[in-house]
Amino acid sequence: MSTAATDALDAAGLDYRLIRHGEVSSLTEAAAALGVAVPDVVKTIVVRRGADDHLFVLTPGDRVVSWPKLRALLGVSRLSMPEAQAAREATGYERGTITPFGSTTAWPVIADQRLRGREITLGAGERGVAVAVDADAAIAALGATVADVTDPEPKR
Repeated sequence: MSTAATDALDAAGLDYRLIRHGEVSSLTEAAAALGVAVPDVVKTIVVRRGADDHLFVLTPGDRVVSWPKLRALLGVSRLSMPEAQAAREATGYERGTITPFGSTTAWPVIADQRLRGREITLGAGERGVAVAVDADAAIAALGATVADVTDPEPKR
């Protein structure tokens, strides 16, 4: 199987495992289907800084973007998440499949520091498919900025 994401991973020379896990309806289900812990299911969040100015934030599955931390890191007072269609236009991917690998635009990437030193799973550009990859290798290939940009997922 070849997608823009796997083509980009191949071009970067990264070792990865392609995992077909089928449809899932929650992060917990995704972790079980992938055979990993929830923190290793990495969410790729598209963040809008301004008109035609986006970035990717990679967060562990059990954490959420800390908007104050992210704004401070970027030195801006305002950030937002684009609507689904705008995210697709910015990346070429539908929500739930987004990955920085193979995006139609190579937006900057910020990776939460908690990803270091582990194997993570990322979307592979198609529903029901993910890749498992060494986080440090992926961070290096993406030229990502590593920082503390998340908070624990709020208890419900």
